[in-house]
Amino acid sequence: MSLDVDTAMGPITDEELTAQSMAADPNQPIDPAAVPFAEFLAGGDVDTDLPSWYMPAAQSHGGRRHLAVIGLVILALLVVMVFGYCITYGSLVIA
Repeated sequence: MSLDVDTAMGPITDEELTAQSMAADPNQPIDPAAVPFAEFLAGGDVDTDLPSWYMPAAQSHGGRRHLAVIGLVILALLVVMVFGYCITYGSLVIA
């Protein structure tokens, strides 16, 4: 699939986009050869609902060490609560 894109023009300004949108006919039917925006950016067929530039796939980082740090933070907050203190706003006070 080849897309005809003129990259020699440089970036398109807001004024150019506004002029094109104001000049467009809203009642004109969509061109049958139109390419979806995600396919245009990806340069091919896209199987997902959202393109990766919009919402990338979730990734796991850190493994066990990451979970251990999170566990220690939760444990520390529970210990503070058990001793009757409150740390809601960042300063340690008696509840």
